[in-house]
Amino acid sequence: MAAFLYKTGKFSFRWRWWVTVLWAGLLVAAGVLAARADAAPPNDFAMPGTEAQQAYDLLEERFPEVKADGATARVVFRSDDGKVTAPDRKRAVEDAVRALGEAPQVERVTDPFRTGSVSEDGTTAYAQVSYGVTVGELADTSREALTDTVEEARARGLTVEAGGNAVSEAPTGGHSSEAVGLAVAALVLVITFGALIAAGLPLLTALLGVGVATCVIKVLAAPLELGGTTPVLASMLGLAVGIDYALFVVSRYRDELAHGRSREDAAAHAVGTAGSAVVFAGLTVVIALAALPVVGIPALSQMGLAAAGTVALAVLIAVTLIPALLGIAGKRVRPARARGSRVRDGKRRAREGVSATVGPRPGVSARWAWFVTRRPLAVLLVGGAALIAVAVPAASLELGLPGDESKPTSTTQRRAYDLLADGFGPGLNGPLTAVVRADDGGDAQAAAHDAATRIRATDGVATVSPPRFNDSKDTAVLTVVPTTAPGSEETTDLVHTLRGPEVAGEDAEVLIAGTTAMNIDVSQKLAEALVPYVALVVGLAFLLLIAVFRSILVPLKAALGFLLSIAAGLGAVVAVFQWGWLGALFGVAVPGPVMSIMPIFMVGVVFGLAMDYEVFLVTRMREAYLEDRQPVRAVVNGFEHSARVVTAAAMIMIAVFAGFMGSDEQMVKTIGFGLAIAVLFDAFVVRMTLVPAVLALLGHRAWRLPRWLDRWVPHVDVEGQGLHAPARPGAAPAGTVVPAEPYEVR
Repeated sequence: MAAFLYKTGKFSFRWRWWVTVLWAGLLVAAGVLAARADAAPPNDFAMPGTEAQQAYDLLEERFPEVKADGATARVVFRSDDGKVTAPDRKRAVEDAVRALGEAPQVERVTDPFRTGSVSEDGTTAYAQVSYGVTVGELADTSREALTDTVEEARARGLTVEAGGNAVSEAPTGGHSSEAVGLAVAALVLVITFGALIAAGLPLLTALLGVGVATCVIKVLAAPLELGGTTPVLASMLGLAVGIDYALFVVSRYRDELAHGRSREDAAAHAVGTAGSAVVFAGLTVVIALAALPVVGIPALSQMGLAAAGTVALAVLIAVTLIPALLGIAGKRVRPARARGSRVRDGKRRAREGVSATVGPRPGVSARWAWFVTRRPLAVLLVGGAALIAVAVPAASLELGLPGDESKPTSTTQRRAYDLLADGFGPGLNGPLTAVVRADDGGDAQAAAHDAATRIRATDGVATVSPPRFNDSKDTAVLTVVPTTAPGSEETTDLVHTLRGPEVAGEDAEVLIAGTTAMNIDVSQKLAEALVPYVALVVGLAFLLLIAVFRSILVPLKAALGFLLSIAAGLGAVVAVFQWGWLGALFGVAVPGPVMSIMPIFMVGVVFGLAMDYEVFLVTRMREAYLEDRQPVRAVVNGFEHSARVVTAAAMIMIAVFAGFMGSDEQMVKTIGFGLAIAVLFDAFVVRMTLVPAVLALLGHRAWRLPRWLDRWVPHVDVEGQGLHAPARPGAAPAGTVVPAEPYEVR
């Protein structure tokens, strides 16, 4: 692997202009094709294998006029100084209903005075608006007409709010979070490299990779029926790993220049060593993303596969375009500066196990590594106990999908939710749809009326609508309003009860659907898929890391460390978003269940980044160990060479993810907080604290592979030990590790 990448780096450096033009041409070609491509189809939120999806499929077959994913809105009217049934108030509501019915794409509007949608005290009423298109197909003019009607009704003295998926979202600043993330990334890169050119290369290549990937996804969207949300994860992860991978290669290039290599040989050697680590780190990320189809949710599978392709593209750019751009930059990318200043402090350095020979004073990274490796057991116990303590709340994790109740009170959706809950009870915000189908030859009408009677007698049911039959009279639909809120445990229990055999009877089948039921099914499906997904991802990565490090204990330590950091990240998410701890600080309006997709999303993203940091840290440690077989010094040397770069990469990711916490959407806020805190724990506690401590405790055993297994594991040479390209006269051959520190351990 190292020899092949060494040749790749040298080729790209020598033919730098051709390689650069090739990548630029690829971006232009992808952009032209994307501009001519058909628009992406609406997002497919089908959830195969769930009862709610079975009910929707049956509705589509028996009630073709009903759109399961159709756009809807619910307009709520409230009179604060009387009843909405008063003549002037009633006239205002009727005018609003009439205007809603005349709006573009509207298929049906219910009149609250005809349907009885007026509260018992007469102060609140609501109208249900159904559009003849899906949410993705809803035109801006339709949304604007809804907003204008609400404003006109307010002007007539009513409190009017609107909820539902057809309501326009308030602007959230567009791509401000991405802009903030890029600004922080640029600042960190400038501080890390101390030069604008070296700092600009990772940003430039990461943006190029994301641009190519996004355009390719758009080109393939129509033929492969990729939803509109497919590029989201690809863009986020592509930018993240693209910066990381380029950062590692450029940093190694500057180190090789500092060791006296020519620029061409330094670029080739950087690709052969750091590039090898990039390839295997990228493979671990691809494994985590490509395994998302295991969950069984089509939209998530599409996002995972698209992101996996984007990561593979970032790896290819790092080992081809980066050396080409380094060749073009020439002397504008300078060698790494020597660390520290020359000092004499024999007593202190002797106490630390370091020779009293005059030399540069160890930097912060080396001093931290010496601190950890001198007292590894204490550091391991303290760090592990701290993460376990933070992870404790994860034991009470509750999954759900946030609705209007989680939005800030400044939004019309949240105010509409509260008005309905006050006037009609919380269950009206999450009605259930019961689909009754009689067995072959059975009486569907009798079965539907019997089912309605049994549902009405069930604890937790507020109201049940009369059955509505299809044209062939073999299927009926009933609307069931619970007495409890959509996201409550009581509503979940009610759904499971209604799906029991007691409700359906002997001659009919009752399927429960609706947004609330679908959310429950999705949460359950994701919860059941979490353990198999983690086992598959960690297991495959474990096998890959055995080949990378030629060790059993190092991959085992990497896997256990990841599980510890992901548990701590989930614990922090539960404490803040479910329990409400420090909720005011993080802008949590209403604590509630954690978003269903969050655990699997965190595992996929954080696992990839965690293995990046693991590979880049530990490969430098193993490289140093193979040089002189001194395990403790190898940990310190490897840590000193890579800690600064890993720190920069982690800080960039934390800043990018934390930028999403400024969103008003609790879903986006949760994702930003969860990813940022998990990366913080993994990078600084697990990888840069617990990893050196564990390796110091293991000593030589960390780098051993059982003899029987050694015969079966392929030699991939990530550290570049097989490289023998000549360097400058008097310098070590390519592939030989040249210690950066002039002091030595006795």
